[in-house]
Order: sequence, then structure tokens, then C-alpha cells
Amino acid sequence: MIPRVHKRGSRTIGLLHYLYGPGTHEEHTDPHLVAAWDSLAPDPGRDPEATLKELQQLLDQPVDALPAGRCPDQHVWHLSVRAAPEDPVLTDEQWGDIARRMVAATGIAAGDDPAACRWAAVRHADDHIHIIATTVREDGRKPRLHNDAARSQAEARLIEADYGLRRLNAGDKTAAQRPTSAERHKAERTGRTRTAREELRETVRRAVAGAVSDAEFFDRLGASGLLVVRRVAPSGDLLGYKVALPEDRNKDGEPIFYAGAKLAPDLSLPRIRQRYGREEAPDEATVSSPHSGEERPGPSQARRSATGAVWTALLVIDQDDDSAAAAQIADAGEVLDALAKTSAAHTRRELSDAAFAFERASRSHIRAERQQDRVLRQAARDLVRGGPALGRGEDGAGTAMVIDMLFFLVITAAAWHAKKDHAQQAAAAQQAAEYLRAAYLNAAVAPLGVLRERGRRLAPPLQRRYGSALREAVPDLAQRVLDEAGWPALAATLAEAEAAGHEVGPLLAEAASRRELDTAESMSDVLVWRLRRLADLPAAAGTGPRPRSTKPSTVRSGRAFVPGQSGHKRDQPTPSQ
Repeated sequence: MIPRVHKRGSRTIGLLHYLYGPGTHEEHTDPHLVAAWDSLAPDPGRDPEATLKELQQLLDQPVDALPAGRCPDQHVWHLSVRAAPEDPVLTDEQWGDIARRMVAATGIAAGDDPAACRWAAVRHADDHIHIIATTVREDGRKPRLHNDAARSQAEARLIEADYGLRRLNAGDKTAAQRPTSAERHKAERTGRTRTAREELRETVRRAVAGAVSDAEFFDRLGASGLLVVRRVAPSGDLLGYKVALPEDRNKDGEPIFYAGAKLAPDLSLPRIRQRYGREEAPDEATVSSPHSGEERPGPSQARRSATGAVWTALLVIDQDDDSAAAAQIADAGEVLDALAKTSAAHTRRELSDAAFAFERASRSHIRAERQQDRVLRQAARDLVRGGPALGRGEDGAGTAMVIDMLFFLVITAAAWHAKKDHAQQAAAAQQAAEYLRAAYLNAAVAPLGVLRERGRRLAPPLQRRYGSALREAVPDLAQRVLDEAGWPALAATLAEAEAAGHEVGPLLAEAASRRELDTAESMSDVLVWRLRRLADLPAAAGTGPRPRSTKPSTVRSGRAFVPGQSGHKRDQPTPSQ
């Protein structure tokens, strides 16, 4: 159940006309009262003798009784309360009870207060009501409405429990502003799956991913096709910006602009500049522009680098430094945005949905230590500059590899948020993990299919030798791995690693020690991607071995929460670490 305190107004009759009218898109049906300060209050929706003017005069009576000059300018209070789509349709009596609880909780009218404000609750749809009140009490005093929005939210959580409705997670005021009902109706009318506000937020986040200067950020915004207006001080300093979709216009044909801060708290220009590692805009002359001679990694190289960066981020989160962990989680969102922007068609939708969902998990009240997040931000930058992936061969397998690691990071973020009682962020991360699971299935089928076929063609003595090495590395889990459909792919990877000069036993032991395996549905898949990264093998089989890395391994082992996974066929790859 979602309550929303709207901006206060000055015309009681104007709001009543809206509540009892057809709606901006003819969406209002059978408007009528379900509760009011007085059980005998007139109902213009059901009583043909009652009028809106009569109801307005009664609501405004305490306001009009004030001496001249004491009447508040904005005296009309408005609260809407909406049920979740999956909730049952409530009766008028139930909505009336909810309205009385809401006006009591917010300070409009306690049940035992004879001098409380006057109010009325109007229902014009199955799933929500509107409560209108005038903010002058019968005794002429003002009501105590401080923090009324938060109090309405707290009461909504109690109502959900009492009525058996969908339980929503408590917020912490770090969420992006929700689209208004008018914005939602407009999106439906124009055939859009998301509102203009949501589309703009997604586009701006992708423009931010890995950017290192204002110039690069605004170049990306312009290239995305948005209308951009910069806010400049008289001194010439850039203060902010606002964006609009070219086709999103008001009734006068003018573009509807949204300031960055209105899209999300972390998309204001000062907050974006913090991502550069500076409070102020950097000197553009010292920063490589998107069109300078800066070396561009290829899509495959960018994905491989991102896999290592995500692993480094996991190690930082393990160190129990909240500010550093918050920075890694925030910039994991940038990597997801960059990957979605450059993904191939068969993974684009799922990755976009994952990035869209994880946006909520990327913010909390824990201040991110921006000096700790350079590796992930560089990975996001490399992904953007590396360009779109074809989705096959080396970059297709590289996509599967980085998605597998991102799945692990997102689940770790969900656990971290849950530990901190960040309920909305934890739920958003879990939702993002489900989208990443789907993206991984699409990305990994082809490269793992090639590996499995190669593994099946290995000579039986070679397969037995690799099986023995597996039993030495993970004696308690080896039989489960050998019984998995993905074992041939793991055997083929071990063969490639051995051909590249690695000792199979120590390599397997190192891969198995990195993090737990027994929570994974497909442990063989997990080991395949770990081994290919550790041994510096090409992500896709058959593209030639890479030279063995000479860098010493500094990765330590750790553990992270991973939810149970089920519902996939045994011959399908699944992301799990």
C-alpha cells in the first residue's frame, strides 16, 4: 500500500472537481465518499441533491471563520492511498477504515478529537482513495502535520499487516522520485512501457557510467538524443542541468524538462562530479575527451577487465569497511549500466532490466568513499569505450563471464544491504539478480555448449586424470561436480589450462578456495569461469591460448550469502558463485 502526500493547494473546490470528475484520461469511475469527518457529510457522487459547492463550503468552514489575515494560503491537504496491483479489491467500508486510520496517523484528525480538521475520503477507482482535508482545526488552531508523509508510510505498513496485503519494504528517503499518476497515464496512452521520468533516469545513468569530466558527460547526453539545458551562473560557472525527451511535450508543445536531482538523488551535477573523484568540475584541459587519443579497449578486452574489477570489488566488500563497500555497490550500478548499453541483442533486455532494478540498490545513507572505487569506474568506462559486443565468440563468452561475476556481486550487495536493514535496497538487488540469471542463461549457452562438446571428445584417461585432480582439490564436492552436465566443459577448460603451461591440481585448488562452491546450482560452471580468468585463457574456447600471467595471485578466500537457486534444467548454465 502506497500513501502519498501531495503538494498543498489553495482551492478546495478545484481538488473536489478533480476527485469527482472524469479524470484527465476518463479513468475515474463512480466517484463517491467512503468516509468523512461527519457521517452526514454530503456526497455529490451518490446523492443527487448534494453539490460540490456544498461539500466545499462545509470543509472550508473553519478556514472561513478565521479573522482576516490569519487564513493560511495553502490550506488544502491531499493524501492518496493506493493498493498494490496484486492486492484484493477492498470494500468501501475497508477503505473508509483505512482513511480514518490515515487521518489519525498523520495528525489531521485523531478519532477522539472533537476539534480536529475536517476531511473527506473519495473513491473513484478500485485500487485507491484520495483524502482531502483543510488544515484549520475547528478550534482555529493549526494541526501538527510535521513528518506527515513518514507517518502515513508507517501506518501503511500496519494496515498491510492487518489486512493481509502485500508488505512493502520501509524506505529511507534515498529512492528516486516515483512517477506521478499523470506521467503513468501518459506513458500508457503513448504506448511506452516506462514513463518519461524513468526513461530519462536510465539514459542519464548510462551517460554517467565511467565518465571522467563534465564535457564527456554532456557529450554522451547529447549523443543519446536527449534535449539538454545547462544551468549557468552569471559568473559562467556550470551549476546544473535538465533533460527532456524530444517527443515528451506539454499541452503547449514545449518539452517537459527534468532536473538531474529530480530523476534521482545521485544524478545532480554536484553528486555526479563526486564520481570523478572531485567536488568541483575538473580542468577540462587535463582530462582526455571522448575523442582524444585515449586507447580504446576492444569489447572482449573490456569484458575481461570488468570481470577482474568486479572480483576486486568483492574483496573490498569483504573487508567490512562500510564506506568502501557502499562505493563498490554504487559503482556496480555503473558497470551494469555500461554493460547493458553495450550488450548484444540476446542479452540486452535482461541486462537493461537488471541495471534498472539495481539502481535502487546503488544508494543508501552510508556515504560512499569515492577514492575506493576507481577500478570499477574504469571498468565501466572501458565497457563504454570498447563499444557494442557482437554476442558471439570471444566477446560473447566474455559477456557470460562478467555476468556470472556480476551476479555474485549483486547477491553480495543484497546480503550487505540486508545486514544493514536496507530493506528496499536488498529487495532491489535480489530482483536485479533474477534478471542477471536470465541474461546469463542467454549469454552462456553457446560458449559452454562448445566447451562441453570438446570435453566429451577428450580421451577417457585424460578425463579420469582431471577427475582425480578435482577429487584432490574439493574432495567433499567432487562427485557432485562430476555428476553435473557441465563437467565436460570443466574438463575441456582444464585441458586448455594445461596446454597453456599451468599445473591442473594447484590451479583447481586455487579456484576452489576463492569462495564457497556448495551453494551453486552448477559448480562446474562456476569453476569454468574462475579457471579461465585465473589461467588467463580466452573466454571462448578455440580462440588461442593467452600467455600465462606472471602476476602473483593476491586474492584471498571469502564467503558470501547466495540464495537457493532452482527451476533450471540440468543442461542449462546458471550463474552462481
